[in-house]
Amino acid sequence: MALSEPAGIPFAMLLVFGSAKLLAEVFERLNQPGIVGEIIAGVVIGPSVLGWISPDDFLGALSQLGVMFLLFRVGLEVKSSELMKVGGTAMLVASAGVAVPFVLGWGILRIWGQPQIEAVFTGAAMVATSVGITAQVLADKGLMAARASRIILAAAVIDDILGLLVLAFVSSLARGQVNLPGLAMTVALAFGFTLIVVKWGTGTVRRLVPRMQERLRIGEAQFAISMCVLFALSLMAVWVGVAAIVGAFLAGMALSDTVGRRLRDLAHGVTELLVPFFLAGVGMHLRLDTLTNRSSLLLAIVILFAALASKLIGCGLGAYALGMADAIRVGVGMMPRGEVGLVVAQIGLSMGVIAPEIFGVVVFMAVATTLIAPPLLALAYRNVPASKAAASDSFRLG
Repeated sequence: MALSEPAGIPFAMLLVFGSAKLLAEVFERLNQPGIVGEIIAGVVIGPSVLGWISPDDFLGALSQLGVMFLLFRVGLEVKSSELMKVGGTAMLVASAGVAVPFVLGWGILRIWGQPQIEAVFTGAAMVATSVGITAQVLADKGLMAARASRIILAAAVIDDILGLLVLAFVSSLARGQVNLPGLAMTVALAFGFTLIVVKWGTGTVRRLVPRMQERLRIGEAQFAISMCVLFALSLMAVWVGVAAIVGAFLAGMALSDTVGRRLRDLAHGVTELLVPFFLAGVGMHLRLDTLTNRSSLLLAIVILFAALASKLIGCGLGAYALGMADAIRVGVGMMPRGEVGLVVAQIGLSMGVIAPEIFGVVVFMAVATTLIAPPLLALAYRNVPASKAAASDSFRLG
């Protein structure tokens, strides 16, 4: 059914939301993370299996809103002071978690006999972490206060900036010209924006929001102000060159000391509505028909194992000073590539620098790491107690 038809939009929303929640319930009853069921729902109803629906602009917009609200909701549970304490370790984790996957992805494609530019784009697709997936699992289990969780969140923000640099560099290579001053300026703006919001955002919001709320006569004034902060910082994040979800996370963190229970409940309701479109959307991008020959399938399996191992080893080494248990948790938490890997693959395909077969391999890697990470996270955190606050609030995003 086309979205242009009168019933198109409600049909698409019912199909995606309903199937995602149905399979989430099935997986929860099997003692597995519900998030896995929501992603598999997208695989089942998408082009790979039943073909009932395909990714489009409308579902893509809902997906982007979903992950923005997810990161905003997570930010509300994080204090900027706590994030600053783990900044040094997070930088090590992010740096190693970018370098190791990139080199490994590039090396495998070169050994496979693929052109240099395809190898570089594959390495770039293996770099960035989809923090929304990990945040979903940790929040669902009330584990956001754990030391490893704070490091994962901080490292994921840095990871996004470094991943931006890698993507900009390889895109420039594909065009035949590399603008190093421009790249340096973009990275400087991204880091500067992030540091400013982390260091002074909470204090600024604490002074301004209550005053604005007292003067407004509209209903749910605090919610309206918070949504403006969310969208403004998301927009600014895009302007300086990082993902909107980084701005959304920073907005939630800046508001965390100011807003009350009502705002958290309202944000939670919006998140519950939109996140299934993000999760199912990841699954819908999987195209198994691109892995029909033996060589492509074997390459996809090799790239998948490399993607998992490179984050576990690279990020784990960056956090090794915390002990083996936390190092493993950090490594596993940085594994999912999700929508980030899909974006890089799509850019390479649209520029004509990667073949459809390699595109299929990268998409398989992005979706498979997203599916594998949640059960591994549950296993890695099995001995970490949930925070009492999170448990009492019933903070469940899945």
